[in-house]
Amino acid sequence: MNNNEIYVSLDIGTSNIKVIVGEMADDSLNIIGVGNVPSEGLKKGSIVDIDETVHSIRQAFEQAERMVGFPLQKAIVGINGNHIHIQNTSGVVAVSSENKEIHAEDVRRVLDAAQVVSIPQEHLVVDVIPRQFIVDGRDEITDPKKMLGVRLEVEGSLITGSKTILHNWLRCVERAGIEIMDICLQPLASGSAALSKDEKNLGVALVDIGGGSTTISVFENGHLYSTHSIPLGGENITKDLSIGLRTSTEEAERIKKQFGHAFYDEASTEETFEVSVIGTDQKQTYTQLDAANIIEARLEEILLFVAEELRNMGVHDLPGGFVLTGGQAAIPGILSLAQTVLQNNVRIASPNYIGVREPQYMTGVGLIHFAYRNAKIQGRQVGFQMPDEAFHEVGASMEPVSSAPQVKEAQPRPKVKQKAQQETNKKPGKMKKLFNMFWE
Repeated sequence: MNNNEIYVSLDIGTSNIKVIVGEMADDSLNIIGVGNVPSEGLKKGSIVDIDETVHSIRQAFEQAERMVGFPLQKAIVGINGNHIHIQNTSGVVAVSSENKEIHAEDVRRVLDAAQVVSIPQEHLVVDVIPRQFIVDGRDEITDPKKMLGVRLEVEGSLITGSKTILHNWLRCVERAGIEIMDICLQPLASGSAALSKDEKNLGVALVDIGGGSTTISVFENGHLYSTHSIPLGGENITKDLSIGLRTSTEEAERIKKQFGHAFYDEASTEETFEVSVIGTDQKQTYTQLDAANIIEARLEEILLFVAEELRNMGVHDLPGGFVLTGGQAAIPGILSLAQTVLQNNVRIASPNYIGVREPQYMTGVGLIHFAYRNAKIQGRQVGFQMPDEAFHEVGASMEPVSSAPQVKEAQPRPKVKQKAQQETNKKPGKMKKLFNMFWE
């Protein structure tokens, strides 16, 4: 019998949709499955086609299911975008138990109290992230459960988002037959896995360069200070290569991944590749230096936008430097380019787990870490038990996770969807209530 909890994260990106399945044992995470498929239906981080997005989500889950050997019907979903707002909040309640011991119910009540604030009518409260709890005047408490006290307070960050955008986002997940166990802000999730405690205390900028957008998140004094997304990312690099090399978008994406280099001064003139010239049956030979000339220009522009956005945020000093993550952070030479453009310490963050040792998986891994930690403090359930019959199968036949799993044509999963909806109806938890609030 395996008593370890299973956590599933869903990272819906413009270029790829990634599902990560992790097993949590004694606060230690073990990755047991990954789904990674091209994303359809999104542009610049926004949903433009719900049906295509639903189909891509299903494909990602089915790919992960084939790897772990049992159905996946629940997930932690990441959200991001400029519609997200963060504001300070606080709440206070009296401890309810007769012996004045603080329980999970008291923590939930004080977090609910912190949500009673005025927000725009078109916005919805997503979550309250506690910065510290205060028990009878004693502050800087991270987890007050089992302590004794009369008065429990919380100071934290209230996260709100656009009702319309969140509705469309969550509706796609629901239509794919997946029960939403938790909703997490992606910069917070990525920061929990990518950044050290010292970096977050000193002041650091986490720069997530994705396919359709780049997200800048500033952490100070251990907490998220501000976040903003700019509509530039890897798709712009691919388009530039397509135009510059006069080839198809698919061919340009292949060249970027296999031969791309972000820093012109370090690119090779000896490494060559052939591309098919669009509209003809001819092929043209280029060097890595030719590709670097195009890639560097666009990445430099993105990094300059990052620096400008930081100035707009009022951030002028970052002792912790910059941390790059996201799919485009894997392009060779980006570290040298970023150090030259940003004139600060820069490093690249990647998760250190078999099968997900690439920057593109940082958000997915971070979602599991962040949701697990928050659920533990609040006494909530966001994981689930692995089916007994699946445990022996996974333990005996699990192969190393491929960083680029083969994508097969997905088929609808009516049985899984029906079962997930039945479970959702039986357990109207926090996410169910949140979804119902769209129509209030």
